[in-house]
Amino acid sequence: MLIQLSRILSQDGKREQFEIPVEMECFSCRLGEFPVVQKSPIQLTVINTGRRVLKISGDAKLVISIPCARCLEPVDTEFDLSFEREIDMKLSEEERREELDECSYISGTELDAEQLLCNELLINWPIRVLCREDCKGICSRCGANLNIQDCGCDTTELDPRMAAIRDIFSEFNKK
Repeated sequence: MLIQLSRILSQDGKREQFEIPVEMECFSCRLGEFPVVQKSPIQLTVINTGRRVLKISGDAKLVISIPCARCLEPVDTEFDLSFEREIDMKLSEEERREELDECSYISGTELDAEQLLCNELLINWPIRVLCREDCKGICSRCGANLNIQDCGCDTTELDPRMAAIRDIFSEFNKK
């Protein structure tokens, strides 16, 4: 949802609050697409602090289904986001980029609340998600989920230096 900022910029000290429904059903990024299981509206406050500088603060709660890093089963991960940003509207988009002010959610005098939320999700994205601490993962040979069943695959790790001898025995067993 786009929020028009021109009314707020017209008066120093002007403050507006917004409750913006989250429309995204799926969060997409370079890591993949992740379904949004639960969402609450974004509570957003925009304050003109003077000299065309805006202070943007907000809160949002989302639950996103992310695959377990070991067994790939979906894990509902809660994001309790709270953010505060300060944007100098006197700067052009190029000047903001030069100052490393990543505000891709501002275009002209419009604020894209959904893009702001996506940026906050990326900042708070977990490094690794596990369904449980003792997750056994999946079998590297057959792909079975080892939390559900033992697949019976031979899991002995052989010394790679013995590969030539192992190949000789495998050829001998074929005959």
